[in-house]
Amino acid sequence: MPQLFDDVGECVETTLRRLGRRIVLALPLALGKPVPLANEFYRRALRDPSLDLRIFTALSLRKPSASSELERRFLEPLVARVFGNYPELDYVNAVRRGSLPRNVQVIEFYLEPGAYLESNYAQQQFLSANYTHVGREILARGVNVIGQLVAKRVFEGRAELSLSSNPDLTADLLPEFERERSAGRDIVTIGEVNRQLPFMFGAAQVPETAFDYLLEHSRYEFDLFSPPNLALGTTDYLIGMYASATVRDGGTLQLGIGELGDAIVYCLQLRQQQNDAWRRALDECGASVRCGTEIDALGGRDPFETGLYGCSEMFVDGFLDLYRSGVLKRRVYPHVLVQRLLDDGRIGERVTAATLDALLAAGLPPLLTPADFESLQHCGVLHAACRYTQGRIRTSNGDLVPADLSTPEARAQLSASGLGTHLKNGALLHGGFFLGPRGFYAALRDMPEAERRQFLMSGVGFINQLYGDDQALRIAQRRHARFINTTMMMTVLGAAVSDGLADGRVVSGVGGQYNFVSMAHALPGAHSILCLRSTRTKSGRTTSNIVFNYGTSTIPRHLRDVVITEYGIAELRGKTDSETIAALLNIADSRFQEELLHAAKSARKIARDYRIPDAHRNNRPAALENALAPHRRAGRFSEFPFGTDFTAEEIVLAKALKRLKDRTSSLAGKAVATTRALLDGGTPVKLRPYLERLQLDRPRSAQEWLLKRLVTNELRRDLG
Repeated sequence: MPQLFDDVGECVETTLRRLGRRIVLALPLALGKPVPLANEFYRRALRDPSLDLRIFTALSLRKPSASSELERRFLEPLVARVFGNYPELDYVNAVRRGSLPRNVQVIEFYLEPGAYLESNYAQQQFLSANYTHVGREILARGVNVIGQLVAKRVFEGRAELSLSSNPDLTADLLPEFERERSAGRDIVTIGEVNRQLPFMFGAAQVPETAFDYLLEHSRYEFDLFSPPNLALGTTDYLIGMYASATVRDGGTLQLGIGELGDAIVYCLQLRQQQNDAWRRALDECGASVRCGTEIDALGGRDPFETGLYGCSEMFVDGFLDLYRSGVLKRRVYPHVLVQRLLDDGRIGERVTAATLDALLAAGLPPLLTPADFESLQHCGVLHAACRYTQGRIRTSNGDLVPADLSTPEARAQLSASGLGTHLKNGALLHGGFFLGPRGFYAALRDMPEAERRQFLMSGVGFINQLYGDDQALRIAQRRHARFINTTMMMTVLGAAVSDGLADGRVVSGVGGQYNFVSMAHALPGAHSILCLRSTRTKSGRTTSNIVFNYGTSTIPRHLRDVVITEYGIAELRGKTDSETIAALLNIADSRFQEELLHAAKSARKIARDYRIPDAHRNNRPAALENALAPHRRAGRFSEFPFGTDFTAEEIVLAKALKRLKDRTSSLAGKAVATTRALLDGGTPVKLRPYLERLQLDRPRSAQEWLLKRLVTNELRRDLG
């Protein structure tokens, strides 16, 4: 049993006495970090230069911070309200400042997107690795401590633990640690209890003996990191519309976090619950003309009758919305023959004598072994009260039936009193980790256990790849898989740029994207779908996200598959280079199409006389706005379809402050904005609540007066 601690200092001191002065500390990515424990190790290293501390982790979360006085006034009340008492990781600020002491090293394999572009240290210490290879790298670097935030409950008088939000790597590493210990290496596992974590099942549920030390005290409880939902725009929704049309009923879905993921969830719900409106929106954005063939080949237009199963590295809160709306309802079961028969419609979830006959016809050995018996009982084919003993099965009413089902008599006897009533232990979703808004965590905590057990947490070794002893089962469960991810840029030859810039700087990391793309090519009937906005605007300048070539890539061109922008679907699998270029030009913004076409012709990658079809030559933002306008008047495609932690004033202010920041990003823009602020006078009464929110309604200095005028001028653009 684990040694219990109620003081983090004592826990760390005990670890140091056991392991010595070199600590290689592995921490889960994102939510699962035991922040007080991590901070105590770091503070010890700050005080003691003889302590050699190596931290191996990913996605070290931090609360939003301000880069200007206006941002500070906007963010401080919001951050206090939304993030509560979530503690900061001490090493994060040191990495950003470049002030880590010499005896501390921090290696991350996935960075907060865009947050470390100017951090020389983070860029130099970044480890590029597929998610499924990270466990190997952790072991190779000599990890000797793993720290994990855990959920705890008392069940039938016994304490039980769950890895909750983060079994992703830990579940795969725990058996490896046992092998390492058998070889003589000492590895300490430390769990830090946080009762706000939902108690999750599947691979997340672990025995207490999985941890050497357990830290538990109310003073170490803290609010979970809960990023708020962000506003969805027209571009997001159009991408969501096209993506929702590529999903096939009875299939499998993987999604990522962010606005595009939320938009896809919304559009899948719209397809299910308001199918006529969804079809109209699809037609009005030109989908039938632009990519009707792709929609019919990849997905469909009808509501989901069989429904979807989720197999996603990240369990995003949108999966709960899909569950509530009747989209996520296809359960998968831990028995390959049962799963295949279900997929083929030869059995249902209700267990009958015909279920047993179908299993035998599909290849179930008539002579059941103890392992066969256990697997059939686990998935509900055999009654829970049955017992296997010496080649016979004792049924629920006490009858003894031969475990050899080759005779009609044995099958009839087992069917009479040995079968279950319905299949059980089915999963609606397998997820590797989760992160989301506060309401998401609360929904999981409050969900009845029987319902929550349908959302199983697993290691990425299971979710992100097909390889393993149960490969046949994974293939059966993941039928018609659609692995939907986002990317920053695409080259016209089909390479995806998702994690870095041409100069080598890392924006985020590979994560599991390569895993899912390669799995889509290995899995029958599956597709990788990469979504991107066709353009980006920075400092008032708009550029194309579809480019001729780029200095780096995350997904090589030979793994090209399906690409979606707000202008349509490009199906690239099996296409030649010239066909790929033509398909991607069709979904590029028309302001950049001719330039891209010219580059392709100059490189002799497409015919000199090729012309972009007329149906794809009006790919402009105004056309998209017109397509959604009538639906917005009817109440669809709102900015925050799943709610928000922002107040009404904060929603307006966020837009105004973003525009003002962009407008003043250059010296010329700053001069123009300041001049207008000095010339304009008067503050409309209706703007007062917004100025009060920023504490600028009664300026007390020249600086505050200028800030008030700048904000007032910007708000007038929205509010008149």
